[in-house]
Amino acid sequence: MGQPVVVPRAEHTISRSQVDPDALKVLYRLHQNGFVAYLVGGSVRDLLLQRRPKDFDIGTSAHPYQVKRLFRNCWIIGRRFRLAHVKFGPKTIEVATFRRQLSAEELAAAETQPVEHAVPMDGHHENGHDRLLHRDNTFGTPEEDAFRRDFTMNALFYDISSFSIIDYTGGLHDINARLVRCIGDPNERFQEDPVRMLRAVAMAARLGFTIDPPVDAAIAAHRHEIARSAPARLVEEFYKLLRAGAAERAFRMLAERRLLEPIAAALQKASGDALWTSLAALDAYRMRFEETPDTLTNPILLGSLLVPLGHNTRTLAPPHPVGDEDRRKPKPPIISLGMLPLARRDVERLRQILGLQPRLLDTTLSPRARRALTHRSPFKEAMTWLEIHGHAPEALEHWRGFLEAAVTFEAEAAAEGGDHPPRRRRRRRRRRYGPQRHRDTEKKD
Repeated sequence: MGQPVVVPRAEHTISRSQVDPDALKVLYRLHQNGFVAYLVGGSVRDLLLQRRPKDFDIGTSAHPYQVKRLFRNCWIIGRRFRLAHVKFGPKTIEVATFRRQLSAEELAAAETQPVEHAVPMDGHHENGHDRLLHRDNTFGTPEEDAFRRDFTMNALFYDISSFSIIDYTGGLHDINARLVRCIGDPNERFQEDPVRMLRAVAMAARLGFTIDPPVDAAIAAHRHEIARSAPARLVEEFYKLLRAGAAERAFRMLAERRLLEPIAAALQKASGDALWTSLAALDAYRMRFEETPDTLTNPILLGSLLVPLGHNTRTLAPPHPVGDEDRRKPKPPIISLGMLPLARRDVERLRQILGLQPRLLDTTLSPRARRALTHRSPFKEAMTWLEIHGHAPEALEHWRGFLEAAVTFEAEAAAEGGDHPPRRRRRRRRRRYGPQRHRDTEKKD
């Protein structure tokens, strides 16, 4: 560790106007209360690359419960390491205390004794220690926090007090060289967290960067260790890859490095024209939007992988329970992609989306049948699938015209109905039953 490179405002392109206003509120309040606070990680990298950041994360010297005291709209989350989430409506600004990487001796000691400078579970220490803490709960300096990150491009800080960029790890040089480089020895970093291999490829694909040769060599040496990662975390990383707009390039790079093999051997084996065509269509749709559209749901993304593997409505059909005992048992995932468990609801939704495609391609449906189809719950997702993978522009235009006409008709009907209030239907008199009715009948007789 040495002195950081500090780039003053006049020598870089980041402006406060590019930073989310709510992130600025958090930064300024932390500064006003005497804490160090920087914009950190991917947001600084993306701003330097003239890209729109997805999130604006903040690193600070304030402990989580000190952050909570400054913001009424703050929630503390996490078990291994406490994070402060400051909420602004549906938006969340994540605020993390600067951390440090533990030495091998400290890691061994952390298994049997509490770690100093750790975050208590409830904000209070019991007898000076908290015995429920884990080894990631260690505070540090900004410099230590930079060196515990994974890649140099993700270790840049933007200082709101001086509007300067602080670089401890050479990230600025690597961004200019368009290079994905690990902080420290990549062999050690990938053994600490094998998912970093997947993230290295994902960043290279999304940003159009080259992977540093030592990083590539470490991936080749340790690619099988990615199977040690939590399956749920790998599923999340796959969905991120598919939503990024560079899925085809990312999966090609993963296949070239045989990183798909330990995760999903079938996907590695099927990496060919059908898969690349499907992912290219997905990327083309995503790149039409500045941000990830809500229409790219998990079933749509999942289908972009499963359909090229030969799955259809028949292979995705759920198994039928045999008896009451089977119904009481926890239901396993309908289908899995290698070691990746797939949610039953997503697989079932995908089956429904694929099942609607023949109906959407039938332009001879009656208006009544078309209206009924638009009320089906998977209709919107089925239209998205038709747009991405249907290869039927005539059918797509046909449905768009029908939907526009339906909206116009409903608007005109509502306008006409507004001048004349609906006629109240006369309440029908109920017939009486029982002994009283029989007495009335006898009187008439």
